[in-house]
Amino acid sequence: MKIHEYQGKEILRKYGVTTPRGLPCFSVDEAVAAAASLGGKVWVVKAQIHAGGRGKGGGVKVAKSADEVRQYAEAILGMQLKTHQTGPEGQKVRRLLVEEGADIKQELYLGMVVDRVSQRVCLMASSEGGMDIEEVAAHTPEKIHKVFIDPESGLKDAEADDVARKIGVPEASVAQARVILQGLYKAFWETDASLAEINPLIVTGSGAVIALDCKLNFDSNALFRHPDIVAMRDFDEEDPAEIEASKFDLSYISLDGNIGCLVNGAGLAMATMDTIKLFGAEPANFLDVGGGASAEKVTEAFKIMLKNPKVKGILVNIFGGIMKCDTIAAGVVTAAKDVHLTVPLVVRMRGTNEDLGKEILKHSGLPIISADTMAQAAERMVAAIAGH
Repeated sequence: MKIHEYQGKEILRKYGVTTPRGLPCFSVDEAVAAAASLGGKVWVVKAQIHAGGRGKGGGVKVAKSADEVRQYAEAILGMQLKTHQTGPEGQKVRRLLVEEGADIKQELYLGMVVDRVSQRVCLMASSEGGMDIEEVAAHTPEKIHKVFIDPESGLKDAEADDVARKIGVPEASVAQARVILQGLYKAFWETDASLAEINPLIVTGSGAVIALDCKLNFDSNALFRHPDIVAMRDFDEEDPAEIEASKFDLSYISLDGNIGCLVNGAGLAMATMDTIKLFGAEPANFLDVGGGASAEKVTEAFKIMLKNPKVKGILVNIFGGIMKCDTIAAGVVTAAKDVHLTVPLVVRMRGTNEDLGKEILKHSGLPIISADTMAQAAERMVAAIAGH
């Protein structure tokens, strides 16, 4: 689960991380009032969407008067902001953050993720703030410094100070940087985050260390422990199809292709998408119905896939383990009839009650194309679309 920058900063402040003063705004008038409330001579008007690269897309502007605050707020609110993380369609801006300006002397980078190999939280820090960390990793990896944090001790003072010095924090500001580094780790740990990023972390002309921007993502499996974070969820930033799928406990992610995929098991779903691509086509979605798919679940899955106008065919790939093949076959037949399916449907199933499942499909009266292997299923799906 993702949240907005201003929400992330609210959380970080609770852990002692210094951020600029700012106010979220939902209208142009609120933005102008926020600037007046903050005072000063310079303000930053920032689009709030769940994507990076906002500045490059025109979603972050520095205003030096109330008139400019109004001008930029009018331009950004409601715009379809396109960044390298939104895709070509962009994301509509419905919220702003108006912050006080900052005297930037240095821009640094801090990030935390879970390292699966060491099974520890990995702190990544770099002197190259204000740019994509992927670019730094690709071209100057020696500028990224890592600490694998012991969960028993947390981020130690010596570790924090060492990293701060390595990324160029002035000696007089190291103590402030330590507070921010340890606060970021504590926030990451206690909120069950999957990603915590401050980019850039700045050092001002007076030596203050401030989190100028931040990004927090959370482990969806742990949200039951954090109702306060769940309350921050912004459904406008999420794919409507993915929201609908979550209501039926379906794991669904929209993609750009034209072949709908209904599979049980995340690994099999990934393999199915790879096979489709191998035969020259593109999957329209990742969809894992899980191990306990009912006829209702399968029907809803079909409905969600078919709401995508790009879908020209559906490929069902089932391994009958916990989920028996005859049960899924009955669900597929019911779903196909309920949605009045008009696109080609290829079904491949293996495992428990496989023969029963195939008999159900055979006698359904529906033009279902059967397949025995994944390659055969993908090949027949591509051929069916070509001839449809």
